[in-house]
Amino acid sequence: MPNQQAALDTVFRALADPTRRAVVQRLSRGPASVTELAEPFEMALPSFLQHLKVLEMSGLVRSKKSGRVRTCEIAPEQLAVAEHWIGKQREIWAGRLDRMEDVINKLRAGAAPDGQSRR
Repeated sequence: MPNQQAALDTVFRALADPTRRAVVQRLSRGPASVTELAEPFEMALPSFLQHLKVLEMSGLVRSKKSGRVRTCEIAPEQLAVAEHWIGKQREIWAGRLDRMEDVINKLRAGAAPDGQSRR
């Protein structure tokens, strides 16, 4: 569990930055060179490379070098870590909302929330 928590923290930390989210979105369409990825951003290449480093350290992106070209691709396994956590939270909140709806319906029907009739 602690390793899973650390992985989750790392993924969310990496996705907290809009530049890194944009890179992940771009890579979801397919692999791209570092030059292609950096082009839309108005920042120096060393600064952009720091963003890529964070994404690689989080496991969201992997890269390989072929000659002088470094190509990046998405690593969907790490996105599954965040997706799983979000899914669990969704289940918890859906259950809470369902229970709250039951209480509201009972109140509207004139019953106390515990099922007893009100006097």
